[in-house]
Amino acid sequence: MPKKARELSALQVRRLTRPGLHPVGGVAGLCLDVKDTGARSWILRATVGGRRPEIGLGGFPDVTLEQAREKAREIRELIRQGEDPVLARRSARDALRAANAKRVTFRKAAEKFLESKRLEFRNEKHAAQWATTLETYAYPIIGDLSVDSIELAHVKRILDPIWTTKTETAKRLRGRVESVLAYATASGFREGDNPARWRGNLDAVMPKPSKISKVKHHRALPIDDLSEFMAELRKQEGLGARALEFAILTAARSGEVRGATWDEVDFEAKTWTVPGDRMKAGKDHVVPLSDPAVHLLKQLPRMKGSKYVFPAVKGGQLSDMTISAVCRRMEVDAVPHGFRSTFRDWTAERTSYPRDVCEMALAHAIENKVEAAYRRGDLLEKRRRLMREWAKFCEKPVKRADVVPLRGAKR
Repeated sequence: MPKKARELSALQVRRLTRPGLHPVGGVAGLCLDVKDTGARSWILRATVGGRRPEIGLGGFPDVTLEQAREKAREIRELIRQGEDPVLARRSARDALRAANAKRVTFRKAAEKFLESKRLEFRNEKHAAQWATTLETYAYPIIGDLSVDSIELAHVKRILDPIWTTKTETAKRLRGRVESVLAYATASGFREGDNPARWRGNLDAVMPKPSKISKVKHHRALPIDDLSEFMAELRKQEGLGARALEFAILTAARSGEVRGATWDEVDFEAKTWTVPGDRMKAGKDHVVPLSDPAVHLLKQLPRMKGSKYVFPAVKGGQLSDMTISAVCRRMEVDAVPHGFRSTFRDWTAERTSYPRDVCEMALAHAIENKVEAAYRRGDLLEKRRRLMREWAKFCEKPVKRADVVPLRGAKR
């Protein structure tokens, strides 16, 4: 045990400036360590398990003489009880480092998740939608919170303001928050149940989306009005009109048509292959082209320096508003996407084609996994016949029955 030194006063300690260890008394082994640079700190010299480490107690004068003596007494009491204060301090420091390494904010976890899943997104726009949704609704509430501290109450705070007013957005947002938290759990950043899970969790405290949201259908043109509309459409000038005509003939989505490039079209095979990054299902989709569709494409002028089939004025991609404006200009009570509904009504009411052929023509994803597993082909030839009949129907005037009053009928 170290020899007990003379007990110095606070003033005497302050006057210690010569480099070296200076015992200050009051507690055996307590010294003030003065460096050549003038820096001073407290050191406790004690025997622990046969070793004699120098245990740091903090810098002087931030740690006063009285505080240093109190700390030294506590450490000596731990040693007397058989504990190793050096080992305990190291373990606490390691635990703190591990906790800090594990602490990840929701924003950081979301960024890591998006980076790991980027290849799964259909395109950069889809990835950007994810980020924007979280940035707008989630980050202001939980963005800076550690993922291991996020609870059900936090998720409700995010969803409650838009659950009944923007139900579709809220549903997507909930799923995205759930995915980020699932990633955080799998990565070891949090433990326990996922507070954004719907079944057996949020469904107990929030109304079902199906009960509060109304399905909004795209306005569609009645089947029997189509041929007359197509005749008027062909009289319209501009690439917007041609893009709408092509969209109707192919039953394609507006975005798929607006992004069409010449290298996607095979005139010899009479096909148009839309790459997966522009498809809702995320897979390449081969569209069989009817003769009217091929004729339309061949009549289009090609803009130098632009790859698009339907380019905008400056060569970029045509805007969605350009196509919508055609319908407004023609004063028709329908929207471009509604013509896909017209096509589906026609296949169901006027043809005998199987449902899977019609659904594949619309590039709809198959929700039934068993059915999807069995349907491995793209039914191209069957769809080619279907689109050929559709093109004929688009041009064929519909004979409307004349209503003849029955003789003797009461008026």
